[in-house]
Amino acid sequence: MKQNEYKFSYEVYDAIDELNEDDRYLLNKAREATQNAWAPYSRFRVGAVARLKSGTLVMGANQENASYPAGICAERVLLSSAGASYPGDPIETMAVSYEGDGVVSDHPISPCGICRQTLQEFEQRTHHPVRLILAGKTGKVYIIPSAGMLLPLAFTGDELV
Repeated sequence: MKQNEYKFSYEVYDAIDELNEDDRYLLNKAREATQNAWAPYSRFRVGAVARLKSGTLVMGANQENASYPAGICAERVLLSSAGASYPGDPIETMAVSYEGDGVVSDHPISPCGICRQTLQEFEQRTHHPVRLILAGKTGKVYIIPSAGMLLPLAFTGDELV
């Protein structure tokens, strides 16, 4: 038997003011994007903003539907918009933030499983890592060099060929 181990490193900042100017700007835009969420059922609003390699900014916010689970997460709204409107322009960095009624938004949260899969495939098709900035409205900030790191042993389109 052989045992393998999966590890990855990421940066942890105590607060947004420790980030460089570009990262602070993206995170603040992601925090603002939570206001564009349509979340009348969960009251959990997520915003995402990405800077493409060209410098273009793309925004996403979660969109719920009374016919659960027909909603779509902020990350996938953003990825769909970027892929459809700017094909071939990879994402350099994506910032994600959240807030919710009765929720303390003082720490980073990570994308859900389906968003991790979608992010990994976006990286694969654009041949470019998606750097993630994850944070709440206050508190610590995580920076992950590549979204694919969040999905070890990923199922990819290569398995379907």
